[in-house]
Amino acid sequence: MVLEEDPLIRPLLERWLAEAGYEVMGVRPRPGEAMPVLVIADVPDPLSAEALIRSLREYAAPILALSARFRRGLAGSPEAAHRLGVNKVLPKPFTREEFLAAVRESLEGPA
Repeated sequence: MVLEEDPLIRPLLERWLAEAGYEVMGVRPRPGEAMPVLVIADVPDPLSAEALIRSLREYAAPILALSARFRRGLAGSPEAAHRLGVNKVLPKPFTREEFLAAVRESLEGPA
């Protein structure tokens, strides 16, 4: 599931996921629809993201947080993810390869 407000970024992320063989679902699963196995969420302001992250926990799925407000060195930082309460953080901008690697790591855990 991709939660991204930017109308240019969201379709790009969905296309990258589909091309890599992932199924992208709607923001709110319909009754009877499978729950997401990963939530990818844009976090506009990591300092005030607590309510957003708390609301995403209802899905009981790993959370990959994307933000232009993350510093570039945080991509591999488990401490930053832990402080935010997510499985992985990925600073924007990122490449297709960086994004898909973060998705894989979020789903499978660190290599």
